[in-house]
Amino acid sequence: MTADRFEKVINITRPLAELFIARDRKLYLVGGAVRDLFLESEVAGETPSIVDELESPTYDLDFTTDALPDEIEKIVVGHADAMWLQGKRFGTVGVEMGGYKFEITTHRAEVYHSESRKPRVTYSQEIEEDLSRRDFTINAMALSLHGAKPEMVDPFGGLDDLANHRLATPLSPEISFSEDPLRMLRAARFIAKMNLEPASELVAAVVAMHERLSIVSVERIRDEFDKLLTTAKPSPGIEFVVKTGLAAEFIPELPALALEQDPIHRHKDVLAHTIAVVDKTSPDRILRLAALFHDIGKPKTKQIAPQGVTFYHHDVVGAKLTRERMRVLKYPVQDMADVSRLVFLHLRFHTYQAGWTDSAVRRYVRDAGLLLDRLNELTLCDSTTRNQSKVLALQQRMADLKVRIEQLRQKEELDAIRPEINGDEVMRMLNINPSRLVGEALDFLMEIRLEEGLIGKNQAKQRLMAWWESRAK
Repeated sequence: MTADRFEKVINITRPLAELFIARDRKLYLVGGAVRDLFLESEVAGETPSIVDELESPTYDLDFTTDALPDEIEKIVVGHADAMWLQGKRFGTVGVEMGGYKFEITTHRAEVYHSESRKPRVTYSQEIEEDLSRRDFTINAMALSLHGAKPEMVDPFGGLDDLANHRLATPLSPEISFSEDPLRMLRAARFIAKMNLEPASELVAAVVAMHERLSIVSVERIRDEFDKLLTTAKPSPGIEFVVKTGLAAEFIPELPALALEQDPIHRHKDVLAHTIAVVDKTSPDRILRLAALFHDIGKPKTKQIAPQGVTFYHHDVVGAKLTRERMRVLKYPVQDMADVSRLVFLHLRFHTYQAGWTDSAVRRYVRDAGLLLDRLNELTLCDSTTRNQSKVLALQQRMADLKVRIEQLRQKEELDAIRPEINGDEVMRMLNINPSRLVGEALDFLMEIRLEEGLIGKNQAKQRLMAWWESRAK
């Protein structure tokens, strides 16, 4: 632990600690802040120094105390710049002091009912019991702030596990996962994010208990899985959820990919290819979800042909499966639309093997819309072949496409492709009311726009009238 980290945290927490000391109550700093104090370097290329984290307006410091919730409120009232009591019924009072956000929770001992999705919250007077109820030993450490000087509280060997890159639970994993089954999925995130090796008993417990994840709300599962996907290198965590059976509980299409041969990318199965693609993409949540789902339609479209295994139309089938799975997991509507669109379009680039005409570029940009950059990245990352010449050829073709896109942008409004005549003008010219005929006319004009580019409004009007007359005949 470096001196600047320690000193920074102590200076920030001292005013709060003095309020509790004055009331003869104990206060401990807990959670990720304590763990991060002992991370001397970045983990997996993504964990910033806690000194940097503290400057973020969204970073909260977590504390635990032997004071009950009503007493916490009385201790901090009049001293806090702001206070939040939404979590008070669960034992947590939120405050802002000196520009920093603190969450203060009474020592807890919470246990899930066997069939309940919500914890039954009870309180404890002992820090050791509170720490024993936390998810992993590396998060079950505390820094006491009520003595003459801060002291480390580490009853479960979290520091040793942190040093040895080991993921374990304070109590038996069966107890820990029974209390909050989401911890099984959270384990996957820590495995990926911090390059940790799970203890054998932890793995065995997840294998035996993965079905208990079903009592957790899909919203919590979704949010935790998103956190895993956006780590720098999600693959160890994804492999963990598949191998232990967790994935089958909330995204069964994922382990199903392990049964399919993948002759194109030369992985042992489509799952291995999928995980490799996820790792290659930027840690953008929508892009990572698209990478995870992009081949999800292969099991349903697999066919054995004379030339080998084929997966025709797996992009179309995959888009439908993606939307349905994301609906079950209660993703926002826009997320479902964006991810399923990327899955639907992930092969589009390869349909232009003979080269990019202006029309093809327009259609590609129109269909991708705001997802264009993500689609291009997904296309490049989808190539996991070890054949370097093929990789370079794909990269060159993508570079050529980007040049073509920029060239067309200079000549026309490529990012907002629409007919040169709008619906109101169509109705006036053709003397028709709002109806499907207006849509047909606009589709005709859009086809001209895509195929020929900007032809001018007068020319567009002449073409529209000619189309209308021929249609009448």
